[in-house]
Amino acid sequence: MSGGTTLANVAIIGSGISGAVCASILAASGISVTVFEAGRGAGGRMSQRREMTEDGRDLFFDHGAPFFSVADKEVMSLVNSWQARGLVAEWRVPFGCFDRSAEKFVDLEKEGMTKYVGVPGMNSICKALCSERGIEAKYGVTIGKVSWLCESDLWSLIVLDGQDLGQFDGVVASDKNVISSRFTGVTGKPPPLDIASSPDLSILSQDIPVRPCFALMLAFSEPLSLIPVKGFSFKNSEVLSWAYCDSSKPGRSHAFPNCECWVLHSTTEFADGVIARTGLKKLSSEALAKVAEELFHEFQATGISTHPVFLKAHRWGSAFPAITVGADDKCLWDKNRRLAICGDFCASPNVEGAVLSGIRAASKMLGKSSNL
Repeated sequence: MSGGTTLANVAIIGSGISGAVCASILAASGISVTVFEAGRGAGGRMSQRREMTEDGRDLFFDHGAPFFSVADKEVMSLVNSWQARGLVAEWRVPFGCFDRSAEKFVDLEKEGMTKYVGVPGMNSICKALCSERGIEAKYGVTIGKVSWLCESDLWSLIVLDGQDLGQFDGVVASDKNVISSRFTGVTGKPPPLDIASSPDLSILSQDIPVRPCFALMLAFSEPLSLIPVKGFSFKNSEVLSWAYCDSSKPGRSHAFPNCECWVLHSTTEFADGVIARTGLKKLSSEALAKVAEELFHEFQATGISTHPVFLKAHRWGSAFPAITVGADDKCLWDKNRRLAICGDFCASPNVEGAVLSGIRAASKMLGKSSNL
């Protein structure tokens, strides 16, 4: 692309918070943005899961990131704008820790860090950003091939089933599976993006190690009164790492009719053990049910005796990065081909890191088209 040509259209792969933030910034600068998402909706690890009880009641769970905190000023400015739009609220509840060995709650939090949640769900932020003017979001689209066309100085995107999605001036990949062998493990096909010809992306020649996790979604017909906090970590447990009362979050009254709902997260070690036995292919309902029972059994150590009216497990196979690769840039950038890689794996393994990486990726792309 010549220096005098504007950057007209950009494809963003993945609608998690990093891709959504990047899309919003680019669209606000006048660039036409198309977001491609393999899932049914925006959110990534900030997705909200819709489920149903046996008697037909809808339930909604934040089964990925339960909340986020912010220290970076750049990210805080964005969060303030989301708060002004009613997309974000503070979650003001006590947290603590459950010591599995002592079988008691310890370290009850009096005044902890500010916790932010999306309203009415964690996915609300991504949904709103991906619906902004100048952005077209296409869901249920798994990218199968991302190719650089030297003759036209453009990117070509093709769906896994072979459908041509068109050509783009720039590409932002916010889904690390686009360049990971884990894509092959799930689909049987090579990763969509070959980074061998991009020296700037050589750090990605090895897969980014990840920490898998199982989430357990629970609904109870009455409050768990024996638990003195609404969120807590586990100490000395080989099975569970965290538990959160989803229905205590602001703006959730519609999501939990006459129920108290909780989301539990397993330890990495527990998830590794399950994956070692089952592989990365989609788990059978029987296998997931077994995982759910194991996680709930561990949760019962807190002293609860109430049986849930709803219980279901979900596997996050590769969502949590074990390292970060973006260094000071907080993203990876191939300036010659206008390709940015962003996500929490580039900055820090949390929502704030993902947001910051999306901001930086947009800045790199806009720097290439500074005449906009």
